[in-house]
Amino acid sequence: MKPSRSLRRTLLLGILLPVLVVVGINTYSLYEQALEAVTTAYDRSLLASAKSIGEELEVDGYDDKAVLRATVPYAALEAFEADNQSKMFYRVSSLDGQLVSGYTVLPFWHGSIPQRPPYAALVDFYNDRVGEEPVRVAVLLQPVATQTGRGMAVIQVGETLELRHTLARQILIDTLWRQAALILVIAVLVVAVVQHATGPVRQLSRTLQDRPEGDLTRLAAPDAPRELSPLLDATNQVMDRLQHLLDHQKRFVRDAAHQLRTPLAVLKTQVQSALRSDVEPLQALHEINATVDRATTLANQMLALAKVEQLRQQDDAQPLDWAEAVRAVALDLSPLVADKDLDFALDTQPALVRAHDWMLRELTRNLLHNAIKYSPSGGTLEVQLSLEGRHAQLRIADSGPGISPELARRLYQPFSAGDVHHGSGMGLSICQEIVHALGGTISLQNRSRQGQHDGLDACVRLPLTT
Repeated sequence: MKPSRSLRRTLLLGILLPVLVVVGINTYSLYEQALEAVTTAYDRSLLASAKSIGEELEVDGYDDKAVLRATVPYAALEAFEADNQSKMFYRVSSLDGQLVSGYTVLPFWHGSIPQRPPYAALVDFYNDRVGEEPVRVAVLLQPVATQTGRGMAVIQVGETLELRHTLARQILIDTLWRQAALILVIAVLVVAVVQHATGPVRQLSRTLQDRPEGDLTRLAAPDAPRELSPLLDATNQVMDRLQHLLDHQKRFVRDAAHQLRTPLAVLKTQVQSALRSDVEPLQALHEINATVDRATTLANQMLALAKVEQLRQQDDAQPLDWAEAVRAVALDLSPLVADKDLDFALDTQPALVRAHDWMLRELTRNLLHNAIKYSPSGGTLEVQLSLEGRHAQLRIADSGPGISPELARRLYQPFSAGDVHHGSGMGLSICQEIVHALGGTISLQNRSRQGQHDGLDACVRLPLTT
């Protein structure tokens, strides 16, 4: 069995994963911004050193014949040597790259000054390598003019990146610690909030576990949050359906025990009478056969009533043509129509309704069988299936005696037959249960013509499929 998902774990992952992504992006962004700020600060120091060197330059001659002389002050490199981490390189050259002073390992600059330099000077910043070490270099084009000459010097000041990287890593570590603390606080808050929010669910679970067996009353949780309302409503609906099924089962067992007791008692009396030879053997057999037939009919109808409830719960009805069921039932009962020599008329239109085939046939069979049974010999019987708006209507009109007002009040109740000697009184109860399961209506109305009784109309309306 696949383990169920934890609500707490789902919420934690759903909240913390996006937070981790956002924190990661934010940390990277902060690191890039810090590194850019560190680079800008140290680049400014490189430029200051280059300017310090430029202030001490001397020149003899003019323009192309100018000869530069450089005296590099210690203060120009002091800021970089004090940290004991980074190395300092400098180079003073003429415009054509001729070394005046400094480190030959620092490559001569071959770039160009940006159109809009970051400072009010002819300066450029770039990355290079001195041997195997990466360096950050500031290059300054410095005009030099003295009483003895005028020229242009190229001053390069480079620094290895240890100090920059160390500072950037320290900023990153400090940022990560703060972000980790933030995530920990969020996780603790999420766990606490989830624990508090799922409290009503645990309380509801304990309430259900503490219920006595067979208690199907509706759940009452007035303090539950609104988000649990759909679950509570669905659970209460299931409770109602289970209670309905249980009540139906109890009623079925009670009615079966009550109704089958009578034919079984009659059957036993008839058998005992036959054994004592109180009646002729042939007559006794006929009486026993009639009692068995009534008991069989009763049992079949009770099973049919139970089957209606079973199909109602399955909820897998399909669109079916009611006309086909009506014609099939009429054909099955045609021998009964012929025995009574009834003037029979059948008129059907295609009518798609959502139902089980057994329901449609059982509904039609019970109504048509009753109409045949109560119609006088040589009478009329009309069956009509028509479309009435968005409903299909089955009308069965017989020429029988109809129903009395007193019988009409209890006609759909089980075991309330109009003729207790020829029926169990469950046919119309089955019809009503089927009609209600299919979302329709059923009615029985006496038909009158010119003030005189002219038969009974049984009308059933079922919604058409859309």
